[in-house]
Amino acid sequence: EGNAEPASVDDTSLNEFQTLEWSDLIPPEILEILMNPPSYLDDIEDGSVEDQIGSQIKSSSPVDSEDIYQQALVSSEINSELNGEMVRIPGFIVPLEFDDDQTVTQFFLVPFFGACLHMPPPPPNQIILVSSPNGVQLSALYDPFWVEGQLRTTFQENDMATSAYSMAMLRLEPYSY
Repeated sequence: EGNAEPASVDDTSLNEFQTLEWSDLIPPEILEILMNPPSYLDDIEDGSVEDQIGSQIKSSSPVDSEDIYQQALVSSEINSELNGEMVRIPGFIVPLEFDDDQTVTQFFLVPFFGACLHMPPPPPNQIILVSSPNGVQLSALYDPFWVEGQLRTTFQENDMATSAYSMAMLRLEPYSY
């Protein structure tokens, strides 16, 4: 704390990265809403149409537009205190740009496998757009990774999803608990 000198890429050691959990990207007031779901969710039968996340998010009854829980599920509000921080966060890679050798130079980092590909994308505050100028060779997209770099609070939209955060990746390593 109090050290005003920015770390250069060369001398950044593991302990200079703040390890984040995905919930850290959500502002505390939004997280509080998500951690205390409304009682009507208890009435939804497992496996029913209402139990599917897509129907929960896209439900069109007029009451839902004022439902703070439904709004929190799709929130794009960010934790602005993390802007510019050197962070380390685990996640799954969704490739966006790659070359002929399958070297990925830009990807979304997401909290769970299959996000953006096989199911609706997470809310923007749960997606990080990562740039990797040197590229990443990816053979196993189903494996989680630790991604380290400088986090920025910037909105980026593409055909697949909208991210509320971006990162210039400095290091990538296989995830271990």
